[in-house]
Amino acid sequence: MTQNAIEIRDLKKTYRGSKGEPEKHALKGINLDIPAGSIFGLLGPNGAGKSTMINIMAGLVTKTSGTVRIWGFDQDENPRQSRAAIGVMPQELNLDPFFSPHGALEVQAGLYGVPKSQRRSDEILAMVGLSDKANAYARTLSGGMRRRLLLGKALVHSPRVLVLDEPTAGVDIELRQMLWTNIRKLNKEQGMTIILTTHYLEEAEEMCDEIAIINHGELVARDSTANLLGKMDAKCMVIDPVTPPAQLPAADGVEVTQRPDGTLALAYHASQTTAEDVLRAVRDAGIAIRDVKTEQADLEDVFLTLTRGH
Repeated sequence: MTQNAIEIRDLKKTYRGSKGEPEKHALKGINLDIPAGSIFGLLGPNGAGKSTMINIMAGLVTKTSGTVRIWGFDQDENPRQSRAAIGVMPQELNLDPFFSPHGALEVQAGLYGVPKSQRRSDEILAMVGLSDKANAYARTLSGGMRRRLLLGKALVHSPRVLVLDEPTAGVDIELRQMLWTNIRKLNKEQGMTIILTTHYLEEAEEMCDEIAIINHGELVARDSTANLLGKMDAKCMVIDPVTPPAQLPAADGVEVTQRPDGTLALAYHASQTTAEDVLRAVRDAGIAIRDVKTEQADLEDVFLTLTRGH
């Protein structure tokens, strides 16, 4: 096994147009390595190509060209081994309503060729908090419980790589915390590589070691979460004045807004303007400072900057 759990080279997917419409290029030559043992974020706007890429990795969509290696196995040369190395928790709640959770896990394990003696259905149900619903019909489960069952189904064959496609979309805080506790445990204790797509950028910022951003079928960024945030030199100094200012500070490269709570937000770029320049502008405006703090760029700022106009 190499140091990468996933290796993607020049991956392209083109959908034929219908009724005279042009072809749609969902993926335009993606190159991406995902390190083994990492929690990796895959971000992008709706329609960016994330789900297409996940479905290709899962063997559900046929690529147009390129290569995909999962845990060292080329999809074209070793399709069974590559599929066995990956588990996918999809967005859609696609469950057979007439199977119980225990039955659904047993069937899924059978599809992957897991011998009965090696199945872990009860252990998995306990992990996702469904032991008391083991024999209930899936159609009686709540939406949150169904999402837990989807995670369980993705784990029946003990995959090396687990893909979570928008796992916490529309779920309550309790379920979200349960999911992330389990994901961290799988990653830390079993060394499982986790690939996460999410619309909750603060979630990716908190969970992911590294992040790739896809837009219009192209990879527009790929770096550690810390480095991506570090590349944004946009900063904001927040001043709490002793008394309401008679005039707002003014300085080149500084954008000033007064917030509803009376504080002043002074936005600037560290590469062009120093913090001392900002404070000098505040003093020149005759403003006495009660308190001051700075705000850093977050992942949402990075995301919007990298996808804007792309």
